[in-house]
Amino acid sequence: MSENVRTYTAEHADEQVETEDETETSADEELRCPECSGQLATDTEHGETVCVDCGLVVEADEIDRGPEWRAFDSREKDEKSRVGAPTTNMMHDKGLSTNIGWQDKDAYGKSLSSRQREKMQRLRTWNERFRTRDSKERNLKQALGEIDRMASALGLPDNVRETASVIYRRALDEDLLPGRSIEGVSTASLYAAARQAGTPRSLDEIAGVSRVEKDEIARTYRYVVRELKLEIQPADPESYVPRFASDLDLSDESERRARQLLETAKSQGIHSGKSPVGLAAAAVYAAALLTNEKVTQSEVSEVANISEVTIRNRYHELLEAEEGIAMS
Repeated sequence: MSENVRTYTAEHADEQVETEDETETSADEELRCPECSGQLATDTEHGETVCVDCGLVVEADEIDRGPEWRAFDSREKDEKSRVGAPTTNMMHDKGLSTNIGWQDKDAYGKSLSSRQREKMQRLRTWNERFRTRDSKERNLKQALGEIDRMASALGLPDNVRETASVIYRRALDEDLLPGRSIEGVSTASLYAAARQAGTPRSLDEIAGVSRVEKDEIARTYRYVVRELKLEIQPADPESYVPRFASDLDLSDESERRARQLLETAKSQGIHSGKSPVGLAAAAVYAAALLTNEKVTQSEVSEVANISEVTIRNRYHELLEAEEGIAMS
C-alpha cells in the first residue's frame, strides 16, 4: 500500500453492551465498508476513501487540508510556508511573540513616510515593553541571550542550547538565583547541558567565553546540579578525542589509536582521579606519534587548553599502560 494511503481499523468487542450510545455505534459503522464490512483506507493523493477488501469507493473528492502549493526541495518549502517557527525554550517567550521589522518598509518594499516611521517606532517600543512585562521575563531574556552567545562561541549544537535553557528555567522556577549572578547560573546551565548531551567542554573553555570567573562557575554548577538533582555522568575522555583530532587535522587512524589508548587506560584504572581533558589530549598526542603524524605538544596544548607538562605526564602513563598490556 502506498505512503499516501491511511488505513482505518474497526474493532468491535463481542461483549458490547446493548445500551451503548447510538452515536458511537453510527460513528463506528462509518469506519467499515457498507458492502462487505471491510477496512476502509483513505488515499490522500486522489482524495478518495476506498474499501481495502472489495475496492468500493465510499467517498470521493474529499477536502484536501494540506497547502495549496507544491515544493520540490527544503529551500522552496521554507520560502513558501506561511507558518511560524516552532516553539522553543531558547527564547524567553518560547517564540510565540510578535516581532516588528526594523526596515521601515511596507509589504511591497516601499519606504514608509516619516509619520508612519514614527508610528512604527512607537509600536516597537510598546511591543518590547509587553514582551518583557515583569522581572522574570527580563531575567530570562538576558540569561537565554547569554546561553546562545556562549554556545555559539563554543560551537555547541541546538540540542545543548535547548537543554541549557530548560535547566535555567528550572533554576529560576525553583528560586535558585537569589545571591547568584544571572551570568553565573546561565554558564553553569550550559556546562551541565553540554555534559549531559555527550559534547562536553572543559571548565577552562567555558570560562574563556563567560563573563564570570572559573571558581564561580564551578561553585554555581555544583549548587545547580545538587538542587535540581541532575543526573550527570563523569566526563568520558573519549568524548573529547573527535574534537581535538579534528582541530589538529589528524587522520581517522590516529583518532582510533587515541581511543584504543584511552580504553586501555580505563581498563588499567589509570583514568581515575585525573582530568579527562588532559588524558584525551595526551592520547591524541601519543596516537599522532604512533601513526607518524607530525604534531607538537604545544599545538595539542593550545587546542586542548591544557599545559604541556600535563600532556607529558599523562602521555608517559598511557604508553606505560599500553606496554604493560602488550607484555602480559
